[in-house]
Parts: sequence; C-alpha cells; structure tokens
Amino acid sequence: MQAQPLDTTTVTGLVAAATAAPSLHNAQPWRFRYRTATAVFELRPDLSRAMPRTDPDHRGLHLGCGAAVFNLRVAAAHAGLHTDTRILPAPTDPMLLATVTVTGSGAADAGLARLQPAVARRHTSRHPFEDRPVPGGLAHELAGAARQEGAQLDFPDLWHVEALLDHIHDVEGRDSLDPERYEDVRHWTRVGEQNTAAVDGVPDYAFGPRRTGGRAPVRDFADGRHDLAGRPGAVFETAPNLALLGTRQDHPADWLRAGQAMERILLLATLRGLATSLTSHSLERHDLRELARDPESSMGYVQMVLRLGYGLPGTASPRRPVTDVLEID
Repeated sequence: MQAQPLDTTTVTGLVAAATAAPSLHNAQPWRFRYRTATAVFELRPDLSRAMPRTDPDHRGLHLGCGAAVFNLRVAAAHAGLHTDTRILPAPTDPMLLATVTVTGSGAADAGLARLQPAVARRHTSRHPFEDRPVPGGLAHELAGAARQEGAQLDFPDLWHVEALLDHIHDVEGRDSLDPERYEDVRHWTRVGEQNTAAVDGVPDYAFGPRRTGGRAPVRDFADGRHDLAGRPGAVFETAPNLALLGTRQDHPADWLRAGQAMERILLLATLRGLATSLTSHSLERHDLRELARDPESSMGYVQMVLRLGYGLPGTASPRRPVTDVLEID
C-alpha cells in the first residue's frame, strides 16, 4: 500500500537530517526533490559543488551523497516511516543518484532509528586522540555496520598503518610542489569574517590545532595562512587507529553504497563514544589509492580511510538552509 503523502514540516525535517551528513570539504553537493504524489524523495548531485582537482571523477561527491541518503533513512525510521531505497534507479537518468520511497508507517527499522541521536552529534574531529586502541568488540561491531550496507571495513595491521601514513606524507609533499592542488581547499575554507555568513565549507574554527607532533592523518586546512598565526598547536597520537572502508568494485553504485556504509559506521561510532574523522587525502592520487589496499584483504577498492579514537568531539560546520537544497512538487 502506498503511504500517505508527508506534510511539508516532515519533509523538511527529514531533509535537514540528510544534510547533516559529511561531504568532501563540506561542499554539501546534493539536491533533493520530494514528489508528493508518490511519496518519493529524489537525490541528484549539485555539480556546481564538484571539485575538479581534488575529485575529478566525482567519487568523493558520491560518497557524500550516499551519506546523506543514509541520514534520510535514519530520520525516516525514527519518525516511524518504512522506506524503500534504490540507488541509480533509472539507467537513462544517471544524475538520479537515489530514490527513497516512503512505503508506510508503523514499526520502522529499529536499528536505523536507534542511530538518530548521533545525526546531530557526529562531527569531524581534527583534534588529538588518545594513544589507545579501539576495543576489539567495538571494531567488530563497526565492521558489521559496513557489511549491512554492502561494504567492508578493515582494521589494518601496524605495518599497513605505517604504509598509509607514509602515503599521506608523500601526498603532502607532492601537493607542496603543485600549488593548483590547493585551489579546491582554499575555495572551500572559510577564514575570519567569512565565517559570519558561511553556510558551507570548512570554517577556521573547525580546523583544529596545528600538529606539532604525532602522526595522525589530519589535513591542515590552514595551509600556512598568516591570518591564522595565533592558532594553537598540539601533539597528536603517534599510533592512530585507522580503518579502511572499501568495496569489491569501483563504480558509482559502489561509491553510493560506501557512502551509506561510511555514515552508518560514523553514527554508530559516535553513539559508542568515539571521536571520528575522515581522510581521503592519499586516495585522491590514483597510484597511492591502489597502494592503500591490503593485498591480503578481499577488499577490492579503498573508498575512505577513517580515523577513530577517544578525544574531543568535532566542531559543527555550517549547513545550507534546507530551502536551498529541497524542492517539493
């Protein structure tokens, strides 16, 4: 039976939850349309927010859009709504990334609904974490969350973590020799007075401290700007807890699945008291992305590197008004 159409307040609330998802440099590259007659949410990319240098194939864009779809599913379940989610449902319309159809109300997916409190609490933390491991039982639970979305989460051995950290150091060195690589970062960071009216991007108050020690893979959005000379420094962890999120194949559908898995993991980790951050820096280079995969793993392609641990939670970044990203017809 088709569900009754949702009222505007409910539709707006669901999309507001969706837009709390993480995205590359907080560009928020999504557009939603709610079809009242069929109770269907459509998700399309906002290509004006794509990053030609950092993300030329739009893989990162798809990850962010997948995360937004997952938040929409969570919010719908919390509201007692049954949904049917389909990714790339129309082969003739590749810009239609996903549809979420409200199919009824009642006892919705309890597992999704339990994640709702974390939607507003999850923020990327660019602060130091404690030098202690994630318990094995929790790591197993997070890996199970990835499997629920058709993805895989691996916790690499020490030798592989060292290799990943070397890759990130490598790409930082390459970027220093290629100023054009910083153009996307500069475009999507907000400094000083820009923060007042910002609705997207990474504000300077969310940059976190300068790394004066340790090896945590945290991208420095300050990029040596003199107007942030008073930014404090801190020593980060020496043995960061990294996890690799990946898929067997590497197509847009896989990227969308990985984005949903990423957000399920991040929300669950938040509920379990972990601070979280994401790093795709080395994955933005084709040769280093290939090396990120553990050759002994069944994972085909690494889609994201997650940093998990115990430390200060992240700072909320600005969000676009729902009216900017939602159409109702």
